[in-house]
Amino acid sequence: MSKLSITDLNLKGKKVLLRVDFNVPMKDGQITDDNRIVEALPTIKYVLKEGGKAIVFSHLGRIKTEEDKAKETLLPVSKKLEELLGQKVVFVPVTRGKELEDAIASLKDGEILMFENTRFEDVPGKKESGNDPELGAYWASLGDVFVNDAFGTAHRAHASNVGISSHIEKSAAGFLMEKELKYIGEAVDNPVRPFIAILGGAKVSDKIGVIENLLKKADKVLIGGGMAYTFYKAEGLEIGTSICEEDKLDLAKELIEKGKDKLVLPIDNVVAKAFDNDSESKVVKATEIPSDMMGLDVGPETLKLYADSLKGAKTVVWNGPVGVFELPSFAKGTKTLCEMLANLEGAVTIIGGGDSASAAISMGYKEKFTHISTGGGASLEYLEGKVLPGVAALTDK
Repeated sequence: MSKLSITDLNLKGKKVLLRVDFNVPMKDGQITDDNRIVEALPTIKYVLKEGGKAIVFSHLGRIKTEEDKAKETLLPVSKKLEELLGQKVVFVPVTRGKELEDAIASLKDGEILMFENTRFEDVPGKKESGNDPELGAYWASLGDVFVNDAFGTAHRAHASNVGISSHIEKSAAGFLMEKELKYIGEAVDNPVRPFIAILGGAKVSDKIGVIENLLKKADKVLIGGGMAYTFYKAEGLEIGTSICEEDKLDLAKELIEKGKDKLVLPIDNVVAKAFDNDSESKVVKATEIPSDMMGLDVGPETLKLYADSLKGAKTVVWNGPVGVFELPSFAKGTKTLCEMLANLEGAVTIIGGGDSASAAISMGYKEKFTHISTGGGASLEYLEGKVLPGVAALTDK
């Protein structure tokens, strides 16, 4: 990578500003999935081992009103980090000012603090997400060097990534950032072939650029999930009450023409009358969806087709579930695909974040994949071939 790495920095005695992505799912104040915290531990531990003073910060959720702040505090996250590190984490419940500055000044080498949710600065005035130059300059003034390990926000130009990078001498990538760029970048730019891409999720519009880019680069692009029904309709098939983006039919038609045999659509589907786990379901061919039913999962023949397409694959990138995996009755397609990829021998298997990452982790396959990305939106834009602002802002080697 042509950007500065954390290992290129001398951290001893330095105040190290460390942007992480601890935007973790919470329920009733409890973290339900700590994967993003766990993935950042190597970078944090390295800073502490090298004698740096770690100043850790992240966003959490979206802050639109003062009332949002109470439920989006990073305090529970700092406690979880303390538990995982086995070391005290000083939590500072503000994003700027004397309390924060004094806490940083009193840090000793090898100690760590976390300050409050960067998005608290969005009320009023979107200072964080609008990349306010004064805020970026202020946060930069708190440290000596900046390490960005938050791949999950690298596709956004915020004060806490691009803003700080613009106002500090050295900005480097942390280990997680490097890992994300290595696996996803190499998969798209220099894959060992055959290279198979699997794209699911509800909307074609979310993945237009990704499909176009991967049709140029992959040997096959397998389609699943709700977006398949927009492709069906573009082909003139009956889709019943299935989800469909009417304004994307011409585009779907173009992608079918461009993709030809490379673009693989489901050949059968699990359909039901309602978006409900208890709704009676049946398997039908793609050409036989009843007018009063909706497609909610891929069928067994499609899973066989996927298995045939994956035979001998050396690089596989998967983004988006192929059915409504949150409902057990319609999770079989995604679960079976997960099993297929987890047991694919001799292949580099990469999950591009988001719901497919949640599905793989919740189904117990985390250790079976070469890499599970921590960034849904960032992964998609990287797969699309876009330059990520948070990466572009890092210091060149």
